[in-house]
Amino acid sequence: MYELIIIGGGPAGMAAAVYAARKLINTVLVSGDIGGQVNWTNGVENYLGYQFIEGDELIAKFQQQVDQFPIEQKIGLEVTTITKIDGGFEVNTEQGDKFQGKVVLLATGKRPRLLNVDGEKELTGRGVTYCSICDGPDFTGQKVAVIGGGNSAIEAAMDMVKAAEHVDMVSMTPLTGDPIMIEKLTDTKNLTVFTEQQTEKILGQDQVEGIVIKDLKTGNLTQLEVTGVFVEIGLVPNSGMVRDLIKLNPAGEVPVNSFCETSVPGFFAAGDVTDAPEKQIIIAAGEGAKAALQAHRYLRRLPK
Repeated sequence: MYELIIIGGGPAGMAAAVYAARKLINTVLVSGDIGGQVNWTNGVENYLGYQFIEGDELIAKFQQQVDQFPIEQKIGLEVTTITKIDGGFEVNTEQGDKFQGKVVLLATGKRPRLLNVDGEKELTGRGVTYCSICDGPDFTGQKVAVIGGGNSAIEAAMDMVKAAEHVDMVSMTPLTGDPIMIEKLTDTKNLTVFTEQQTEKILGQDQVEGIVIKDLKTGNLTQLEVTGVFVEIGLVPNSGMVRDLIKLNPAGEVPVNSFCETSVPGFFAAGDVTDAPEKQIIIAAGEGAKAALQAHRYLRRLPK
C-alpha cells in the first residue's frame, strides 16, 4: 500500500508530486496524460517568472522537476472508481490496474464542455474540435467558427485569425473574457463576432460544411459556411470517479476547505477539479503543493 496516490498529471498533480517527494512520502502518480489543460494552451503570460512561455514548454519544465525525484509515475491510465477500504482507499483504472493507498490526492482538472447539438458528435474529428492549439494549423486558409465568449474562446479566435481566411465567433452572451483580451480582438479584419446567438446545428456529411445559429432576441436563424468549428464554451470537472464517495457541488466540483480537505478523511483534492475560486495554472500548482503538505501532516497522525 502506497502512502499517497496522486491522481492527475497537470500543474496541481505535478506540484503535489514534488512536495510529496521532498517529504519522502511513498507516492504513486496516476494520470491519463501529463500536462492536462495546459496542453491546450498556446502562450502563458501570467505564470510568475515567465513573461511569456509556451504551454508545452512550461509542462516540460514541470516534468523535468518531477523526474528528479523517485516518484513512481503511471501515465496513460484512466481512473474509473475510487473506493474506501480498510486503512485507506483503492483506485481502479479503465485498464484494469488497481492501486491502494492510505491517502488520495485528486487533481484531475477539467475537460471541455460539449455543445450537445446535432452534428457535433458525428463530426468530431472531421472539422469539430475542442483545441485550437492542437488542430488550428489544419484549418489554415479556411473559414472557421469559434463558439464561446470567454477567455478560452477569445484566445482561440486570436490564434485562428492568424491562419484562417475568416473567423466567425459565436457567443450566447456579450463577450465575457478579460477586457485586455477583448481589446486584442478590436480591428481584426477577418473576424466577425456574433453575440447573443446560440449554435443550433453543425452541418455536414463527412466533414463540417457550416453551422446554423439562432438570434436569441428575434429567433431568426442564420447559416454560416465554415469548414471548422472550435468549441470553447467552458470546462467540466473530471470528478465522475468520486461521485459515489464525495458529495459534489452543483457544478460537479469537489468541495474542499482551505486545507484542501474533502468531506472524507484522508481524501484531499486540488486544482480545477475543486470548488476553489479562479482556475489558473499558478493557483492549481499552489493548491497542489498545499494539498501534498496537508497529506503529509495527515499521514504523520496515523497510527503506525
